[in-house]
Amino acid sequence: MPDISSLFVTRLYRAALSEFGTPVDADELENSCLSIAEDDEAGQDWCEANDFAGYTSYASLTDLAWRFPIFKDITDSLDQHVAAFAADLQFDLDDRKLVLEDIWINILPEGGAHSAHIHPHSVISGTTYVAMPEGASALKLEDPRHAMMMAAPPRTKDARKEMKNFVYVKPEVGDVLLWESWLRHEVPMNMSEDHRISVSFNYKWS
Repeated sequence: MPDISSLFVTRLYRAALSEFGTPVDADELENSCLSIAEDDEAGQDWCEANDFAGYTSYASLTDLAWRFPIFKDITDSLDQHVAAFAADLQFDLDDRKLVLEDIWINILPEGGAHSAHIHPHSVISGTTYVAMPEGASALKLEDPRHAMMMAAPPRTKDARKEMKNFVYVKPEVGDVLLWESWLRHEVPMNMSEDHRISVSFNYKWS
């Protein structure tokens, strides 16, 4: 019998944000995100100038933990989730730490999407989910080898998850997802009539 093994595994971390730290009230967090978006004129201007359908504070407010107590609670929890993921990844941090680099709000209305991208200069990136109404889009993750499969045939529809070119993960409110920052991902079009709200973040090695 042939010996076939899997190499170079891509890990995805999923847990409830509340598993660590102070539990965050979901309604309070949603209201905070909407209130910040309404007051953030610089962020609104950036979204309009860059044809971003919806709102993101990525270019205007990325120090939310310093400004708003509820985001301080979130980052305290995230620090512990990231530490757990780093241990699973067997990183040798050489007496240094993975620390929060930036954290921002994303609000996608009906028809809004976020095209495929990576997070340069970071080590671990992720998102915690604030509002996921019925019909809200899943997170789409791309096989990092995809660009090198120029002559490869497509995968069968029933291919195992680890063999697929794309994997869709449907998070629930209160979930936190973590991945290594080089992993290309996107948010397909939001088909819900209601806002899809999330909080994304990057951790760097410092």
